[in-house]
Amino acid sequence: MNNFLQKILELFTTQDYINSFLRGFLLTLEISFFAIIIGLVLGTIIALIQTAKPSPWLVIPKFICKVYVTIIRGTPMALQLFIMFFIIFSIRNFPELVTAFLAFGLNSAAYTSEIIRGGILSVDKGQTEAGLALGLRPFTIFRKIVAPQTIKNSLPSLSNEIITVIKETAIVSMIGMYDLNMAAKDIGSGQNMSSYIVPMVVAALFYLAVIYLISFAIRKLEKRLRKHD
Repeated sequence: MNNFLQKILELFTTQDYINSFLRGFLLTLEISFFAIIIGLVLGTIIALIQTAKPSPWLVIPKFICKVYVTIIRGTPMALQLFIMFFIIFSIRNFPELVTAFLAFGLNSAAYTSEIIRGGILSVDKGQTEAGLALGLRPFTIFRKIVAPQTIKNSLPSLSNEIITVIKETAIVSMIGMYDLNMAAKDIGSGQNMSSYIVPMVVAALFYLAVIYLISFAIRKLEKRLRKHD
Protein backbone atom coordinates (compact mmCIF):
# COMPACT_ATOMS: atom_id res chain seq x y z
CA MET A 1 0.00 0.00 0.00
CA ASN A 2 2.81 2.41 0.87
CA ASN A 3 4.54 1.62 -2.42
CA PHE A 4 1.28 2.30 -4.29
CA LEU A 5 0.89 5.70 -2.62
CA GLN A 6 4.53 6.52 -3.31
CA LYS A 7 4.03 5.75 -6.99
CA ILE A 8 0.97 8.04 -7.12
CA LEU A 9 2.93 10.81 -5.39
CA GLU A 10 5.79 10.29 -7.84
CA LEU A 11 3.38 10.52 -10.76
CA PHE A 12 1.92 13.83 -9.59
CA THR A 13 5.32 15.33 -8.74
CA THR A 14 7.14 14.39 -11.95
CA GLN A 15 6.72 17.01 -14.67
CA ASP A 16 7.12 14.53 -17.55
CA TYR A 17 4.31 12.36 -16.20
CA ILE A 18 2.05 15.35 -15.66
CA ASN A 19 2.73 16.63 -19.18
CA SER A 20 1.94 13.20 -20.64
CA PHE A 21 -1.35 12.99 -18.80
CA LEU A 22 -2.35 16.53 -19.74
CA ARG A 23 -1.51 15.87 -23.39
CA GLY A 24 -3.62 12.71 -23.43
CA PHE A 25 -6.42 14.28 -21.42
CA LEU A 26 -6.72 17.25 -23.78
CA LEU A 27 -6.92 14.95 -26.79
CA THR A 28 -9.63 12.88 -25.08
CA LEU A 29 -11.63 16.02 -24.35
CA GLU A 30 -11.16 17.33 -27.89
CA ILE A 31 -12.33 14.13 -29.55
CA SER A 32 -15.24 13.80 -27.12
CA PHE A 33 -16.41 17.39 -27.62
CA PHE A 34 -16.50 17.33 -31.41
CA ALA A 35 -17.92 13.80 -31.54
CA ILE A 36 -20.77 14.82 -29.22
CA ILE A 37 -21.50 17.94 -31.32
CA ILE A 38 -21.55 15.89 -34.56
CA GLY A 39 -23.70 13.25 -32.89
CA LEU A 40 -26.24 15.75 -31.59
CA VAL A 41 -26.56 17.68 -34.86
CA LEU A 42 -26.66 14.69 -37.21
CA GLY A 43 -28.73 12.62 -34.78
CA THR A 44 -31.35 15.37 -34.56
CA ILE A 45 -31.56 15.62 -38.36
CA ILE A 46 -32.00 11.85 -38.68
CA ALA A 47 -34.67 11.81 -35.96
CA LEU A 48 -36.60 14.61 -37.69
CA ILE A 49 -36.48 12.75 -41.00
CA GLN A 50 -37.62 9.50 -39.39
CA THR A 51 -40.54 11.12 -37.55
CA ALA A 52 -41.66 13.35 -40.43
CA LYS A 53 -45.01 12.73 -42.08
CA PRO A 54 -44.92 10.27 -45.02
CA SER A 55 -43.97 12.00 -48.24
CA PRO A 56 -42.67 10.84 -51.65
CA TRP A 57 -39.70 13.18 -51.14
CA LEU A 58 -38.74 11.45 -47.90
CA VAL A 59 -38.93 7.80 -48.98
CA ILE A 60 -35.24 7.56 -49.92
CA PRO A 61 -33.95 9.71 -47.01
CA LYS A 62 -35.99 7.64 -44.53
CA PHE A 63 -34.60 4.42 -46.02
CA ILE A 64 -31.00 5.71 -45.90
CA CYS A 65 -31.44 6.80 -42.27
CA LYS A 66 -32.91 3.43 -41.30
CA VAL A 67 -30.05 1.51 -42.94
CA TYR A 68 -27.45 3.83 -41.43
CA VAL A 69 -28.81 3.48 -37.89
CA THR A 70 -29.09 -0.30 -38.26
CA ILE A 71 -25.50 -0.71 -39.48
CA ILE A 72 -23.95 1.62 -36.91
CA ARG A 73 -25.86 0.17 -33.97
CA GLY A 74 -25.21 -3.38 -35.16
CA THR A 75 -21.41 -3.18 -35.42
CA PRO A 76 -18.71 -2.56 -32.75
CA MET A 77 -17.26 0.93 -32.35
CA ALA A 78 -13.72 -0.45 -32.61
CA LEU A 79 -14.51 -1.99 -36.01
CA GLN A 80 -16.03 1.26 -37.25
CA LEU A 81 -12.93 3.17 -36.13
CA PHE A 82 -10.62 0.77 -37.97
CA ILE A 83 -12.70 0.99 -41.16
CA MET A 84 -12.79 4.78 -41.02
CA PHE A 85 -9.07 5.06 -40.27
CA PHE A 86 -7.61 2.40 -42.57
CA ILE A 87 -10.15 2.28 -45.44
CA ILE A 88 -12.53 5.25 -45.84
CA PHE A 89 -10.13 8.01 -44.76
CA SER A 90 -6.85 6.31 -45.54
CA ILE A 91 -5.97 9.23 -47.81
CA ARG A 92 -2.37 10.39 -47.47
CA ASN A 93 -1.98 13.29 -45.03
CA PHE A 94 -5.67 13.20 -44.05
CA PRO A 95 -5.77 14.42 -40.41
CA GLU A 96 -6.20 11.45 -38.10
CA LEU A 97 -7.86 13.74 -35.55
CA VAL A 98 -10.63 14.56 -38.05
CA THR A 99 -11.05 10.83 -38.68
CA ALA A 100 -11.54 10.30 -34.95
CA PHE A 101 -14.09 13.15 -34.80
CA LEU A 102 -16.08 11.62 -37.65
CA ALA A 103 -15.84 8.01 -36.45
CA PHE A 104 -17.12 8.74 -32.96
CA GLY A 105 -19.53 11.43 -34.15
CA LEU A 106 -21.17 9.19 -36.75
CA ASN A 107 -21.44 6.40 -34.20
CA SER A 108 -23.01 8.68 -31.63
CA ALA A 109 -25.45 10.11 -34.19
CA ALA A 110 -27.10 6.72 -34.69
CA TYR A 111 -27.81 6.31 -30.98
CA THR A 112 -28.72 9.97 -30.50
CA SER A 113 -31.24 9.80 -33.35
CA GLU A 114 -33.07 6.94 -31.66
CA ILE A 115 -33.09 8.81 -28.34
CA ILE A 116 -34.50 11.97 -29.91
CA ARG A 117 -36.94 10.00 -32.06
CA GLY A 118 -38.27 8.38 -28.89
CA GLY A 119 -38.51 11.78 -27.25
CA ILE A 120 -40.55 13.18 -30.15
CA LEU A 121 -42.89 10.17 -30.19
CA SER A 122 -43.40 10.50 -26.43
CA VAL A 123 -45.18 13.83 -26.92
CA ASP A 124 -48.94 13.31 -27.10
CA LYS A 125 -50.25 13.85 -30.63
CA GLY A 126 -53.25 15.61 -29.12
CA GLN A 127 -51.03 18.58 -28.31
CA THR A 128 -50.04 18.92 -31.96
CA GLU A 129 -53.66 18.62 -33.04
CA ALA A 130 -54.64 21.27 -30.50
CA GLY A 131 -51.98 23.59 -31.89
CA LEU A 132 -53.28 23.09 -35.43
CA ALA A 133 -56.82 23.76 -34.22
CA LEU A 134 -55.62 27.07 -32.79
CA GLY A 135 -54.20 28.03 -36.17
CA LEU A 136 -50.52 27.59 -35.32
CA ARG A 137 -48.07 26.68 -38.06
CA PRO A 138 -46.41 23.23 -37.92
CA PHE A 139 -42.97 24.78 -37.33
CA THR A 140 -44.33 26.93 -34.48
CA ILE A 141 -45.98 23.87 -32.92
CA PHE A 142 -42.74 21.93 -33.09
CA ARG A 143 -40.64 24.81 -31.73
CA LYS A 144 -42.91 25.78 -28.86
CA ILE A 145 -44.69 22.54 -27.96
CA VAL A 146 -42.90 19.43 -29.23
CA ALA A 147 -39.23 20.43 -29.03
CA PRO A 148 -39.19 21.57 -25.35
CA GLN A 149 -40.87 18.34 -24.22
CA THR A 150 -38.61 16.25 -26.45
CA ILE A 151 -35.51 17.79 -24.87
CA LYS A 152 -36.86 17.24 -21.37
CA ASN A 153 -37.85 13.62 -22.05
CA SER A 154 -34.62 12.78 -23.87
CA LEU A 155 -32.18 14.42 -21.48
CA PRO A 156 -31.47 11.41 -19.19
CA SER A 157 -30.76 9.14 -22.17
CA LEU A 158 -28.71 11.83 -23.92
CA SER A 159 -26.56 12.21 -20.82
CA ASN A 160 -25.86 8.47 -20.91
CA GLU A 161 -24.87 8.73 -24.57
CA ILE A 162 -22.51 11.64 -23.85
CA ILE A 163 -20.85 9.65 -21.06
CA THR A 164 -20.57 6.62 -23.35
CA VAL A 165 -18.83 8.68 -26.05
CA ILE A 166 -16.27 10.01 -23.55
CA LYS A 167 -15.43 6.51 -22.32
CA GLU A 168 -15.36 5.01 -25.82
CA THR A 169 -12.70 7.48 -26.96
CA ALA A 170 -10.22 5.31 -25.01
CA ILE A 171 -10.03 2.98 -28.01
CA VAL A 172 -8.26 5.60 -30.17
CA SER A 173 -5.06 4.33 -28.57
CA MET A 174 -5.59 1.23 -30.74
CA ILE A 175 -4.74 3.31 -33.83
CA GLY A 176 -1.80 5.03 -32.15
CA MET A 177 -3.39 8.30 -31.03
CA TYR A 178 -2.04 9.71 -27.78
CA ASP A 179 -5.17 9.97 -25.64
CA LEU A 180 -5.54 9.58 -21.87
CA ASN A 181 -5.47 5.79 -22.13
CA MET A 182 -2.31 5.83 -24.24
CA ALA A 183 -0.67 8.27 -21.81
CA ALA A 184 -1.32 5.84 -18.96
CA LYS A 185 0.16 2.97 -20.96
CA ASP A 186 3.17 5.07 -21.92
CA ILE A 187 3.86 6.06 -18.31
CA GLY A 188 3.32 2.51 -17.07
CA SER A 189 5.85 1.09 -19.53
CA GLY A 190 8.62 3.42 -18.33
CA GLN A 191 11.53 2.19 -16.24
CA ASN A 192 10.73 4.41 -13.26
CA MET A 193 7.07 3.46 -13.00
CA SER A 194 7.40 -0.16 -14.26
CA SER A 195 3.73 -0.81 -13.52
CA TYR A 196 0.50 -0.05 -15.36
CA ILE A 197 -1.65 -0.12 -12.22
CA VAL A 198 -0.89 3.36 -10.84
CA PRO A 199 -1.18 5.33 -14.14
CA MET A 200 -4.33 3.41 -15.10
CA VAL A 201 -5.90 4.26 -11.73
CA VAL A 202 -5.00 7.93 -12.24
CA ALA A 203 -6.43 7.84 -15.79
CA ALA A 204 -9.63 6.35 -14.35
CA LEU A 205 -9.81 9.26 -11.90
CA PHE A 206 -9.55 11.72 -14.81
CA TYR A 207 -12.46 9.99 -16.60
CA LEU A 208 -14.46 9.83 -13.36
CA ALA A 209 -13.96 13.54 -12.67
CA VAL A 210 -15.13 14.61 -16.13
CA ILE A 211 -18.13 12.27 -16.12
CA TYR A 212 -19.13 13.38 -12.62
CA LEU A 213 -19.06 17.05 -13.66
CA ILE A 214 -21.15 16.33 -16.77
CA SER A 215 -23.64 14.24 -14.79
CA PHE A 216 -23.91 16.96 -12.15
CA ALA A 217 -24.55 19.67 -14.78
CA ILE A 218 -27.16 17.58 -16.58
CA ARG A 219 -28.98 16.75 -13.33
CA LYS A 220 -29.15 20.48 -12.55
CA LEU A 221 -30.50 21.20 -16.03
CA GLU A 222 -33.01 18.36 -15.73
CA LYS A 223 -34.32 19.70 -12.42
CA ARG A 224 -34.65 23.16 -13.93
CA LEU A 225 -36.61 21.85 -16.91
CA ARG A 226 -38.93 19.83 -14.68
CA LYS A 227 -39.48 22.68 -12.22
CA HIS A 228 -42.80 23.65 -13.82
CA ASP A 229 -44.15 20.12 -14.35
